[in-house]
Amino acid sequence: MTIKRRDMLAGLGLGVAGAAVGGRMGHGRNLFLRPIPGTKPRSVVFILSDDHRYDFMGFLGKPSFLRTPHMDRLATEGAHVQNAFVQTALCSPSRATILTGQISNRHGVVNNQSPESPDLIFFPQYLQHAGFHTAFIGKWHMGEDEASDKPRRGFDHWVSFKGQGVYFDPELNIDGQVTTVPGYITDILTEYALQWLQRQDSQQPFFLYLSHKAPHNNNDITGGPRYDGVYGDAPVEYPPTMANTAENYRGKPAWVRAQRNSWHGVDYAYYGGMSFETLYRKYCESLLGIDESIGRIMDQLESMGLADSTMVIYMGDNGFCLGEHGLIDKRHMYEESARVPLVIRCPQLIAPGTRVTQLVQNTDMAETILETCGLQPPDTMDGMSFLPLLRGATIPWRDRLYYQYFWEWNFPMTPTVLGLRTDQYAYMHYLGIWDIDELYDMADPMETNNLIEAPEHQDRIAQFRHDIYDWLGRNGGLRIPLFEPSGVRRADHGGSQAPG
Repeated sequence: MTIKRRDMLAGLGLGVAGAAVGGRMGHGRNLFLRPIPGTKPRSVVFILSDDHRYDFMGFLGKPSFLRTPHMDRLATEGAHVQNAFVQTALCSPSRATILTGQISNRHGVVNNQSPESPDLIFFPQYLQHAGFHTAFIGKWHMGEDEASDKPRRGFDHWVSFKGQGVYFDPELNIDGQVTTVPGYITDILTEYALQWLQRQDSQQPFFLYLSHKAPHNNNDITGGPRYDGVYGDAPVEYPPTMANTAENYRGKPAWVRAQRNSWHGVDYAYYGGMSFETLYRKYCESLLGIDESIGRIMDQLESMGLADSTMVIYMGDNGFCLGEHGLIDKRHMYEESARVPLVIRCPQLIAPGTRVTQLVQNTDMAETILETCGLQPPDTMDGMSFLPLLRGATIPWRDRLYYQYFWEWNFPMTPTVLGLRTDQYAYMHYLGIWDIDELYDMADPMETNNLIEAPEHQDRIAQFRHDIYDWLGRNGGLRIPLFEPSGVRRADHGGSQAPG
């Protein structure tokens, strides 16, 4: 079931009439958005982390030793969106989807080497032209060229770095000036965010996009000066599906087991020889700095008298397997990869302890934030605002999500994945390999029993496959993206169209 945003808003009595707000035009595009009647501009802080899986938060009890009091506070005093997913479990495509509200077939950022098109409109442009003060602080990560840290449209203030960045002493581009800043990256980005917030007028609406590097797993992953080693003796909680046994891989595609002994598998010397146990603990330690950052942002809003009126959103850009199915990474469509943490607090809008169980995707973030800010989202976006769900309303909603990941030259272990997720089922369809697909009933949350050959599910599988290709056909997805790997000539592989 597909519900257009305008139909949903009409059903809620929110029309599209009203005087246009905003100021200028950008890149030849109309950036005027209409205000939603009966609303007023509201400030939003959006905090994004890198590779944080959906279930590693203290209030969820996994792992048992992890403590995240500030993430917990957002969920306790606001909402936990329990079934939040990304359309592609990879940094750059996910970030582009968040910023544009569009699926990757439209925005064109389909892997980590893809630069964003200058024709794209990022939703902060609409806010900026509607009179909001805007800032981007942290990891941008679209394209790997020399300009990947440069200020982007839609932001009055800019602090970023090239590519993945580093954990210590980063070289930052601050409003066009490049400087090396000593210290730990999570702390540094938080300090810049706090300084910007302190300069804001409480009467002027603002939008802050704070984009952390952690817990991205470079070979130097760390919790920083305060947290490095605090979980050094913590018991690692090995997932049951990590076992290298025939029974564990019964019914699984062959590529999954083969990937164990690859860069993205538990049997390989992952990230410079770091053991699985070390990676697991350091991953958790790096989350402590993110949690502390959330707490410091909340403290700053309280000191400004804005903690109740400002919406604070914490989200991961994609998930991350830590041993599930013998894998370490994202890209594939397993729950730990495609599902993300999403907790949101705004006491003036969201009742404490709210739990949103509907299927939400990163395509929905731009429209939700624009509606929260009092603006009617444009029809060029592919998602749906879930603000009514946060406010406890019962509204029509989607019954499935679509997933896609395109094979990468630099990381060839994971095939192209097309997928469909409903409340009950996860279906994964693979291209470019001679292997089996996967279907799971989510009553089997660890995805152990592949139902792809079960006679009673053949009609369902055929329908899901048809629905995926129908969705792709309607959304430009049948245009297969081709990339030219660095160092490989076009003539060597049939002629590709973009670097990657």
